Amino acid sequence: MRRTSAIALAAALLLATLTLSTAALAQSGLRTEGDAVSARGLYQAEVPVNGQGEEERQGGFARALGSVLAKLSGDRSAMSRPGVGAELRNARDYVEGYDYRQDQGTSPTGAPTFRTTLVVRFDEDQVNGLAGALGLPVWPQPRPKPVVWLAINDGSGPRLMGLQHANAARPLLNRAIERGYSLGLPAGGAAEQALVGAIWRQDTAAVARASARYSPPMQLVGKLYRNKGGWTADWGFVDAGKVLAKWSVSDADARRAMASGADGTADALVKRYGKRGSAGPAGTYRVLFTGIRTTDDYLRLTGHLQKMAVVRRITPVRASGDTLELDLEFVSGLAGFRRTMGDEAPFTGGEGEPPVYQMR
Repeated sequence: MRRTSAIALAAALLLATLTLSTAALAQSGLRTEGDAVSARGLYQAEVPVNGQGEEERQGGFARALGSVLAKLSGDRSAMSRPGVGAELRNARDYVEGYDYRQDQGTSPTGAPTFRTTLVVRFDEDQVNGLAGALGLPVWPQPRPKPVVWLAINDGSGPRLMGLQHANAARPLLNRAIERGYSLGLPAGGAAEQALVGAIWRQDTAAVARASARYSPPMQLVGKLYRNKGGWTADWGFVDAGKVLAKWSVSDADARRAMASGADGTADALVKRYGKRGSAGPAGTYRVLFTGIRTTDDYLRLTGHLQKMAVVRRITPVRASGDTLELDLEFVSGLAGFRRTMGDEAPFTGGEGEPPVYQMR
């Protein structure tokens, strides 16, 4: 009876049937979903497009690069960081290759539908340089794969979400992959099913002991239950026995409430293990430009600076002869400025303190 109820719950949560390999499921909870991120690649993204025209493709490149930067940094708000939006317009410069995929489905009326997906692969070194120049944090690899200990109560008592219910957990597992890491499910045997009470009490110590057979020693402990407005998910993330974060999310859709566990876990991991970019701290830097002899030289210089994603503000300080001193506010340090100058920059150099550039 319990098995039947759990399968029914899985169907209710997904509201759709999802295909999963039975052979893969037979291996191990931590192996089944394990390498999904590395298989897709942190530097690859898939985005839906309305066609294969140039305009659609360029828009797809921008959205794909935004997705890659979010995965690379672990920052879900990466696209709203200073300078990122401006640089996404140049996403095609970072593309290593791309393909299209046609997916066929069925509309509510039974008519066949077709969806076009743009699969974009970006140059790893260039994207790493861009992330550093924009001051994005770096979430180093290899990344851990925490174990999810999730109990669900749809009104008939809490049940453990084990490996055999991987389809029901798909919103949570997929969201983790979108954030650039993987989550694993426990095998779900009788001994682990008996942990439901500890999970419901948020007894993280008991769960951590039961999770010792898995690696790494990280657990995402949660319970999902009905409320008046829909569903509530209470979460706690544990690393080596220490609770790093707790959060709670309510939503009318059980899938979104469940997926919130992946977001909180990613945020906690990045906060603990993320590293500052190598381009230096954000701030205002004094920079000198020489060889400015005409109005056209000045317009070429300022026009290029305004296009650079790392430059937030330009403040003239002093002009003497053909030399112009500027205070430039950067989203990262001088190293980020140098990385994003580009071959088309109308100036060269950068030696000295403060750095001096010569107009071409």
